[in-house]
Amino acid sequence: MYDVLVIGSANADLTVRVSRRPAPGETVPGTDLTESAGGKGANQAAAAARLGARTALLARVGDDAYGRLLLDAQRAAGTELRHVLVEPGARTGTAMIVVGPDGDNTIVVSPGANARLSPADVAAAREAVAGSAVVSLQWEVPPETVRAAARAAHEAGSRVVLNPSPVPRELDPELLAAADPLVVNEHEARQLAQASGGTPAQWAHALRERGARSVVVTLGPEGALVLGAEDAEPVAVPGIEVTAVDTTGAGDAFTGALAARLAAGDDVAEAARFAVRVGAASVTKPGAQPSYPTAAELQRAPGRGR
Repeated sequence: MYDVLVIGSANADLTVRVSRRPAPGETVPGTDLTESAGGKGANQAAAAARLGARTALLARVGDDAYGRLLLDAQRAAGTELRHVLVEPGARTGTAMIVVGPDGDNTIVVSPGANARLSPADVAAAREAVAGSAVVSLQWEVPPETVRAAARAAHEAGSRVVLNPSPVPRELDPELLAAADPLVVNEHEARQLAQASGGTPAQWAHALRERGARSVVVTLGPEGALVLGAEDAEPVAVPGIEVTAVDTTGAGDAFTGALAARLAAGDDVAEAARFAVRVGAASVTKPGAQPSYPTAAELQRAPGRGR
């Protein structure tokens, strides 16, 4: 039915760029506000769909202007929307994003309709879950919904890509056991590994020992570290040198691309090599979803396409 089913959040991104970040209690001028489609779930769906994967999104939005913005963006990306639930009277989730001169950002999320995505919604989409090669999950919706989705996908034999961001205090064994791979950045890896020090390789080993089938640690411009199910040591995937304009949604571009390539039959290391290219291409343009490359655009991006 689908290569990738993404179950997660959909937010409107409200972005302003500043010459420097304000100190506590300080006001600084910014650029005009821009509105674009975002949310970790919707971002990952758009990234996978723009690369040509048959992709569907299970999410909740409000019946407001931001909800329409998000639906239009997913249609433009090629995402199947029959599982997106439009809730009358609800506000669509919103992210307030401040982008500094180096392209890095700070984000505050108001969940809105995302908070109402429920295990019952997952149960109602059980045929889509069972018919998907990969089910991609994040942590911007209620934890009980993530657990229900992971359980349903695992029972159906669908591969689970788990990106627990924003990172919870810890992941229960059932969720870790379903993750193949667990996708985390350096900070998330260290926190979930409950380590006070160490290296990404050590954190990856610790997370696999705690139950994850495989682990991918994203390293920003340095690329990624991959620890497969049978690997004795992690595989380093080098980054690609680009000029960063805006890093918003780069991790989601990586995860969506990773899911798309896993659905196509790549192993985790192969999929991560491709995903590093997609993530690098995404930071060269402003915004999250508007920056995600198509397969044709990726061929023209720095490095070599597939």
